[in-house]
Amino acid sequence: MEINKVYCMDNLELMKQMEDNSIDLIYCDILYNTGRKFADFEDNLGTHEEAIKWYEPRLVEMKRALEDTGTIYLHCDYRLAHYLKAKMDEVFGLDNFRNEIIWHYNTSPRRKNDFGSRHDTILRYSKTSDYVFNADQVRIPYALSAPRGYAKERYYHELGKVMGDVWEINVIAQNDKTERVGYSTQKPKELLEIIIKASSNKGDIVADFFCGSGTTGVAAKELGRNYILCDVNPKAVEISEMRLAKESK
Repeated sequence: MEINKVYCMDNLELMKQMEDNSIDLIYCDILYNTGRKFADFEDNLGTHEEAIKWYEPRLVEMKRALEDTGTIYLHCDYRLAHYLKAKMDEVFGLDNFRNEIIWHYNTSPRRKNDFGSRHDTILRYSKTSDYVFNADQVRIPYALSAPRGYAKERYYHELGKVMGDVWEINVIAQNDKTERVGYSTQKPKELLEIIIKASSNKGDIVADFFCGSGTTGVAAKELGRNYILCDVNPKAVEISEMRLAKESK
């Protein structure tokens, strides 16, 4: 299996070729099963039962390929989040559930009779109880309203507090000229940087089997990690390779 490469193929077939315990971190912005047809792909796996049946062998292969110290982040939304949570509890074990991360963003389609939907869910699991987590890489400043005085502040870390499980990160603006690459479901690089810093070290292998616009590979490369990307959509592979080639210059 070559690293630092983008594969255009069914991700299940690629994963079956991987050695056991060969990947340090997996992030996947999966198919949400919206039923929508985007310019680059169709997001339709059928009923939620059919969708989970489609995902199950992929989750099993992801676990097999993951290092014992590895972590997986599965990015989804309300359509499949609870069904996937139950299946990941089964595959990875409830004791290895680490977080349900809420990515809260700044925009969503307006709804006349409902609250606006402004978050995605990222399910985080480890393979074992001994996993990589670089707390100092994901610290943020304490709030100005945090209690002060020696009795409290002696417990404060000089680098700040570790992030919580609600992440406030804006989506990439439609008129953005620096990051957006014309891929429908592109995620902000800031989101991937947090995940990669927290759950891998320099030289590790980061895999994304639904790579889309290639943001995972770009962030991994910039942070000194290796990557394996995969997508069944040739357009996604083309965009990913273009972005990664640009990073090499």
